[in-house]
Amino acid sequence: MKNIFLLLFIAVTTFSYGQNSLNGQVKDESTNQPVVGATVYISKLDIGTITDLDGEFSFQGISNGTYNLLVSSLGYSSRTRSIVVPSKEALEIILSPSAIEMEEIIISTPFHQLQSENVMKVERATLEEISRTGAINLAEGLTQIAGVESITTGTGIGKPVIRGLSSNRVLVYTQGVRFENQQFGDEHGLGISDSGVESVEVIKGPASLLYGSDALGGVLYLNPERYAPVRTSQLDAGFTYNTNTEGIRTNAGFKASSNKLKFLLRGNYEVHSDYKTGNEQRVTNSRFDEWDLKTGVGFRSGDYHGDLRYNLNASKTGIPEEIGLQSTSKDVLEPYQQVQNHVLSLDNKFYFDNSSLDVKLGYLFNDRKEFEDHHEHEHEHETDHEHGEEEEHDEEEVHEEHGEEAALDTHLETINYDAKYHFPRMGDFETIVGVQGMFQNNKNFGEEILIPDASIRDFGILATTHYHLDNLDIQAGIRYDNRSIDSESFGETGHEGFIPAVDRKFNSFNGAFGVKYDFSPAFVTRINLATGFRAPNLAELTSNGSHHGTNRYEIGNASLKNEQNYQLDLALEYRNEHFEVFTNAFYNNISNYIYLNPTGEIIDDNNVFEYVQNNAEMYGGEAGLHIHPHPLDWLHIESTYELVIGKQENGNYLPLIPAQSILNTLRFELGDQKWLSESYSFISLKSIFEQNRTSIFETETAGYSLLSAGFGTSFSIDTTEVQLRVSGKNLLNETYISHLSRLKTDEIPNMGRNVSLGVKVIL
Repeated sequence: MKNIFLLLFIAVTTFSYGQNSLNGQVKDESTNQPVVGATVYISKLDIGTITDLDGEFSFQGISNGTYNLLVSSLGYSSRTRSIVVPSKEALEIILSPSAIEMEEIIISTPFHQLQSENVMKVERATLEEISRTGAINLAEGLTQIAGVESITTGTGIGKPVIRGLSSNRVLVYTQGVRFENQQFGDEHGLGISDSGVESVEVIKGPASLLYGSDALGGVLYLNPERYAPVRTSQLDAGFTYNTNTEGIRTNAGFKASSNKLKFLLRGNYEVHSDYKTGNEQRVTNSRFDEWDLKTGVGFRSGDYHGDLRYNLNASKTGIPEEIGLQSTSKDVLEPYQQVQNHVLSLDNKFYFDNSSLDVKLGYLFNDRKEFEDHHEHEHEHETDHEHGEEEEHDEEEVHEEHGEEAALDTHLETINYDAKYHFPRMGDFETIVGVQGMFQNNKNFGEEILIPDASIRDFGILATTHYHLDNLDIQAGIRYDNRSIDSESFGETGHEGFIPAVDRKFNSFNGAFGVKYDFSPAFVTRINLATGFRAPNLAELTSNGSHHGTNRYEIGNASLKNEQNYQLDLALEYRNEHFEVFTNAFYNNISNYIYLNPTGEIIDDNNVFEYVQNNAEMYGGEAGLHIHPHPLDWLHIESTYELVIGKQENGNYLPLIPAQSILNTLRFELGDQKWLSESYSFISLKSIFEQNRTSIFETETAGYSLLSAGFGTSFSIDTTEVQLRVSGKNLLNETYISHLSRLKTDEIPNMGRNVSLGVKVIL
């Protein structure tokens, strides 16, 4: 490790730098007039600007080298142009008018390109788009992305599912670093607030080449809020109310930037009562509250860009078990979780002549406490009055008597690093080599444990290259990973609950190869073949005890092997000024798939499940249509379909596979009208089919349809902008149970009608 950082330091201090300015103008192809407000972005340097009233732009302090300049503006086709710095003359960029929506930069793939130019298909959604749906949390909002669903425990806990894979098979990145929060647990939520997140990118399929172990099923990449433009500042505050949970959310932020320094600070607090089902019953102890603080300091000087960010997320979430006490109290009952996540990240970018070095460092601390159920007597005092004095008094008594000691108290400490060197461009080739690693320690302080005290060490090395021609792009790469797991024993040999020490090492070679071919400017195809792996986690290797959050007794298997998979992905896309259509099919073969299997035994009144392995396969895909007829550019008709089928080698279906679904949306983007701006409205219907392809310990789930609608607008008072938003989900108050709900076994329905009212003020 010391040698790695020594080499990085020597590299930084021995390269010479060059400083240049870059100027240009953006024009309309049909009128030859300047394009005002166009976004001009240099992906390698991660800097951007906006054209002025003359369509002109300027960058200062640019090192010698070859860069991709990405130019985009609403109403025009986005364009990428390769430039060489220093440039002897000002650039002239010509944009073609288009009714197709403006493209954004993809950050999660290594070459930072427009999606239309990317070899790998990546789904992207802004938090503004997600918030318009009225989702209560980020995990719920992600289900609007085709191929993404969520495993839920009430409204406070949600885990992303990508094409049927979840938990440790989906890797989450936040602030540019790998996020670790004991994500193996079924009832362990995402642990990240959408506050201070600008956009979400989803890689569907094995991404071990770029991210290593646990990216076997895909990657959820959260892009943090951007700093304010140079020499500007912004203050904003928002408030949201949810009718179903009587939940409130307050959010405020400030950011400012000078030529070299940038700063931002954002705080968020939200609290919810028990949610109400479609039959007007509240689900006892589904209440939760969450605090979130994000801050960042950016520095840019010549050939160095630094970004230091910190996030504290603290939540207290009830674990619902029944429909009992009817209350709108927001005081969490036992059993509940109390979780704190600390994320400190430092992103360093060093720019040399024609090359660059990107070094990301992260420190994460997860403090998880779980409090067991000691309030059996409270349900003897149930009442039909939601605001009755008696029930509120009962809840207070429960907390006073039983809120002291956590049954489970676990600290997970993680340090990770990611260094990538971008070689000088050689003709049409771009090449990157890198190293990634992680140091992780788990410590227990409670009387119960889920996983023993242990240390995990990861190291990976990778190389990837991209070859670009006018109509053809090829990307390929290879990677080697090593993971070591060393855990301590727990308990006494021969006694119930004894966990022996584990000392295992796991190794894997993985690769990826992809081709994008443009049959025409409107018709594009992508073919990708990638392999991925996942080392067994501590729970799968060492469990031996009752897991109260899931109501089962779990037994691990210290002899488990790597999960290893390969996936073939085929994507076809056609787009013109009137409509877009796409289809994306995949086949995923997984060797040594790890899953829980019921043994038929009962220990401590819990059914016993043991971790076993079997080969498995998954296949399916997504298809969609987006109609935006010209000149009715404000009208959007969208429809997406998704299907996943998962089977073991013995023919049994895999558990927790999402049901087929169709999402139809009618959207109106009305833009600026008189004193209103950015006005929009939508109505959508999501139809979920019956799920009868179930594992041997699952029950079938009936189909249902959920109607949603919303509208929003903004207006200005002097220099103050006010944004208003109203959205409703499950407007017909359907009583339903999702196949991915962990409350399904107790026959507890999901949330009924919810209307979200939001206002935001920007100064």
